[in-house]
Amino acid sequence: MRILVHSGFFSQQNLNGINDDQEVYSLSQSGRLLLEDSPLSMRPLLLMLLDPVMTKPWDCLSTWFRNDEVAAFSVAHGKTIWEYAGQDPRFNNLFNEAMASDSILVSKVIVSKCKGIFEGVSSLVDVGGGVGTMSKAISEAFPHIHCIVFDLPHVVSDLQGSKNLEYAAGDMLEAVPSADAFLLKWILHDWSDEDCIKILQQCKQAIMRNGKQKVGKVIILDMVRENQNRDEMSAETRLFFDLEMMVTVNGMERNEKEWGKLFFDAGFLNYKIHPVLGTRSLIELHL
Repeated sequence: MRILVHSGFFSQQNLNGINDDQEVYSLSQSGRLLLEDSPLSMRPLLLMLLDPVMTKPWDCLSTWFRNDEVAAFSVAHGKTIWEYAGQDPRFNNLFNEAMASDSILVSKVIVSKCKGIFEGVSSLVDVGGGVGTMSKAISEAFPHIHCIVFDLPHVVSDLQGSKNLEYAAGDMLEAVPSADAFLLKWILHDWSDEDCIKILQQCKQAIMRNGKQKVGKVIILDMVRENQNRDEMSAETRLFFDLEMMVTVNGMERNEKEWGKLFFDAGFLNYKIHPVLGTRSLIELHL
């Protein structure tokens, strides 16, 4: 219990007993996020990160450093994480549940505190949107917005849409559906600079095809290293995720200068960073 108290998952109190002090423990706010029945539970994300499929690559770092594989995950499993998820239903479900649990937490903030980013938007593509948790929250909060959840076929093929939400299968590196706005939640940190530019250019071309350049935008929810939230724990979390991205997908967490270069190289002229999500930020891109 001492390590759990030190880590912030429990708090400790001493009750004065008849003979000596009695120690009692209670869940902290962080600990409550790991309860299975909590509406904002982050338990699926933790279970995914600690699954043997995700921890095995860390045992392969030495081999990875000496070969040409793009990530240690490929050394450990002989394929990328996306290929692995496409062939292993258990891990695919684990991964999608992890992303969905995170989206439940993030969407609460986005639809309540960041309503302005959806002004003038009538259609939105959730690129790499998984099972559609973010899009469902957006479509319910803003019924005038038609949402398209765009992901790989093994993710969305069996999912059913609703009145203002639909699912579409494809590869974001090749093309994305046309819309006013594009949402990239925890997507770009999975990819190299070259692939990020390709993804952003696909979004830009889709905005141009839609013919609404004045309202067209890309909404990015991702980490910005060294952002305004500079407390030690947040900085440490970003650094750990930076390592996780390097080992798993050959991605990275970027600082503002690195983000800005990506945006300009992809053809976007303006961006604004809103540090409203703790360790993550909301970034708006405009043509």
